[in-house]
Amino acid sequence: LSGLEAIIKKRKNNPADGSYTSDLFKKGINKIAQKVGEEAVEVVIEAKDNNKELFLNESADLLFHYLILLQAKGYELKDVIEVLQKRRK
Repeated sequence: LSGLEAIIKKRKNNPADGSYTSDLFKKGINKIAQKVGEEAVEVVIEAKDNNKELFLNESADLLFHYLILLQAKGYELKDVIEVLQKRRK
């Protein structure tokens, strides 16, 4: 995940032509948040069925878009992990 997060950060800071991730950053926070919502709904739909491949693919899409959303907001996965760790105490 840290490798993927590094690529996403690179695409944010150094947009690349033809990059889906760079394109999402150009479209802005509303579009990024919309994609996270769409992917979350697709995960829920696939969770109700027994197709492992579809469920895992949609889960990967959700995680990918969530990492983009975090970067767009100026956060990283480690920030979320810190919150989860604090909740354990």
